[in-house]
Amino acid sequence: MLRVDLHAHTRFFHARPGAPTAFDPVGARLLAWYARRRGLDAVAVTNHDYRYDAVADGVTFLPGIEVSTTMGHVTVVGPDPPERTVPGTLTPEETVALAHDRGCVAVLAHPFRGSTARRSAAAFDAVECNGKHADTHAKARAVAERRGVPVVGGSDAHYPFEVGRGYTEVEGDEATPEAVVAAIREGRVDAAVHERRTDRALGPLYRAIHRTRGTRCRASR
Repeated sequence: MLRVDLHAHTRFFHARPGAPTAFDPVGARLLAWYARRRGLDAVAVTNHDYRYDAVADGVTFLPGIEVSTTMGHVTVVGPDPPERTVPGTLTPEETVALAHDRGCVAVLAHPFRGSTARRSAAAFDAVECNGKHADTHAKARAVAERRGVPVVGGSDAHYPFEVGRGYTEVEGDEATPEAVVAAIREGRVDAAVHERRTDRALGPLYRAIHRTRGTRCRASR
């Protein structure tokens, strides 16, 4: 079994428009260092609305992007994800079609945080058990079961030390983008969580941040 974190970022914050910054290479090196310590075989870099092809020693980086659809976030992972997307313009259905056209899979990300995409008719390839929200994993698995798709795991790491707290067990011996896509489509995957004391301590902070962010978004409408 391979251990693949399917949802990670190379920058701390996303206040700036989706585009590479000078920090991305630094974030990639830090992600790789922590990923090696956590025993991961691969990490998908899924920055918000832009693709960054990370390179660092000791870990395989998979190309990806986290698309801000009209109903919430969808991660696209595979050999050729889009370079950039405009937040709030693509529907979940359009995002899935775009992913499939480019040989990628589309994963319903953190389905119970700031998202209604689980209610869409989009044919997601998998549902994510998000590393930040262990309390929602049973509900995420129920969504996946109703849709007849597998569950995958991702840490949603914005800080490098968070990588690997959620990851995907992939049946196979190759951590290439094509092999991981095939494993997800064939259901040869499962979500796993490796929660540490620091992760449990950060849980209330994450919830407070996302509540504040949600309040700001509603106030701006």
